[in-house]
Amino acid sequence: MKPVILCDDDEKIILSSLKEHLKRRFGGDYRIETVESGEEALEFLAELHDRAVDFPVIIADQIMPGMKGHELLREIHCRFPLTLKIMLTGQANADAVGLAVNHANLYRYISKPWDPTDLTLTIEQALHSYFQEKKVEEQNVALHKMNQELAQLNQAYERFVPREFLGFLKKQSILDVQLGDQVQREMTIFFSDIRGFTSISEQMTPDDNFRFINAYLGQMGPIVRQHQGVIDKFLGDGILAVFQQKADDAVNAAIEMLCTLAEYNDARQQQGRIPIHIGIGINTGAVMLGIIGEADRMDGSVISDSVNLASRLEGLTKVFGASLLISERTLQSLQTPEQYYSRFLGKVQVKGKNTVVPVFEIYNGDPPAQIELKLNTKALFEEGLTHYFAKEFAEAAVVFKNVLKEHPSDKPARLYLERSAQYLVQGVPDTWQGVEAMEFK
Repeated sequence: MKPVILCDDDEKIILSSLKEHLKRRFGGDYRIETVESGEEALEFLAELHDRAVDFPVIIADQIMPGMKGHELLREIHCRFPLTLKIMLTGQANADAVGLAVNHANLYRYISKPWDPTDLTLTIEQALHSYFQEKKVEEQNVALHKMNQELAQLNQAYERFVPREFLGFLKKQSILDVQLGDQVQREMTIFFSDIRGFTSISEQMTPDDNFRFINAYLGQMGPIVRQHQGVIDKFLGDGILAVFQQKADDAVNAAIEMLCTLAEYNDARQQQGRIPIHIGIGINTGAVMLGIIGEADRMDGSVISDSVNLASRLEGLTKVFGASLLISERTLQSLQTPEQYYSRFLGKVQVKGKNTVVPVFEIYNGDPPAQIELKLNTKALFEEGLTHYFAKEFAEAAVVFKNVLKEHPSDKPARLYLERSAQYLVQGVPDTWQGVEAMEFK
């Protein structure tokens, strides 16, 4: 449908003359329409709006019964901001013209009687300006839509590659990522895993398995992010995350996860389901973050010996019957170590590495009764370890027995009692330092 040029004047002879003049020049490409009042003009424009017809120019008189010209132009400006407004009148005062300029973005004021050439050129320029402005607006709308779609795309990708991961690589968008992009950072690495998940999953259907895992991760994932952690990936029922700011953030996240798990288990038991247990390993050190894979399949990943050690510590929780183990490096990195309940559990060595790693248990996330028992026996437990590492196995065995009298479920104490008894009978090499090899994950 042709775009409309609308003429509004309460004198029919003026409208007739104006319409004939415009039809000769613009009638081939435009509909030339006339109305005799502001109210009639607005009714006509409502129809144009409903039919999405272009309305590039209005030519309006100022002095009309009812709605004045500047009032009409102001209303049109609100509804059709791109439309070019021309005031064609012989009786408009400066105030009316000023109002039209300020409130209706008046394009041009022309006095009656008009000069045909001037009027024609004015309308030609107005039409050119209108369609140029419309083109720019359409481009802006398209650009805005594209930016929205890109933002939505980035939000979708952030579910797979966290925004913070892109930040580590100094990338604005997932589209900027290239295979091999990498950066080295000092971070705290966090591994968690559900104990005995295979046995649990065997009792469930595939659908129940996915529901269970997602319900569990739905509880734990937000806790990591609330403590400024970035989840690198979900490893089935496990979580690998990194913390850049403070080692305390990782430890606090782990403690909150254990407390949340206790509440989660209460709800499970009320539903007749068995409780679940998790192990968490935390280490601090240098890591490489980057994009690995091949041209058609890439993935963000964090790799280093520090990551491997965190994974091994998580596995070591099974040996010590602990929920949360950290490395000495993490303990030394804590800004507020005094707020954590911790105890030294021993020295371990990762298979294939020469470095000996002291391991500590953080038990703030244990049940209150367990915390109290560990606090009450901490000095005695550490005395037993002193004898143990000094190869005084008989003395160590006596001390660990005393620990178990007060705290029968202390698995590390029982472990060291059994080892002390074994070494007391079998002996140990002169080079023995009490270091246990971690040959598992």
